[in-house]
Amino acid sequence: MMRSAAIALLAFAVGAGNAGASQFFRRAPAPAAPAAPAPSPVAGLAEAHPDAHGVKRMAVLRGLDKISGRTTDINAPAGVPVRYGPLIITAQYCYTVPPQEPPETTAFVQIDEAKAGEPQKRLFSGWMFASKPALNAVEHPTYDVWVITCKTEEPAKPAEPENAPAAPASVPPAAK
Repeated sequence: MMRSAAIALLAFAVGAGNAGASQFFRRAPAPAAPAAPAPSPVAGLAEAHPDAHGVKRMAVLRGLDKISGRTTDINAPAGVPVRYGPLIITAQYCYTVPPQEPPETTAFVQIDEAKAGEPQKRLFSGWMFASKPALNAVEHPTYDVWVITCKTEEPAKPAEPENAPAAPASVPPAAK
């Protein structure tokens, strides 16, 4: 009896096509993943503190929520704290090499964790390198943060060709 009921059920599922089979073998909907922590309101170069040369810089970092697997780009103007979940990220300085050199971006970043009812705890303070994100990693069970690039208000300098002829030296006028 049990065997014939199983065969009938299987025949019905096959006969009804995928729609019939999916009615009987449907998975429960997966629970919604928690929303990734939103970084603080969009910060830009205008809020950055100028460096010693008067140039405003902004580090672009990427944050990973290890629970949901979502990544978020974080704009961190120099000297301005920005929030990413419970983390407070302050980029003190960043620099990207000129385009004619091997690509590299460095940033001096300080990351604190602010939990409700507890004093802030410094998680990281040091240099991050875009080419080696694991070199100085943030030790946090839920979030990873690493540097991507550095934006600046300083216009890009034109690249000088390496094999350009040297400018002719000024020739003194001929003696009479």
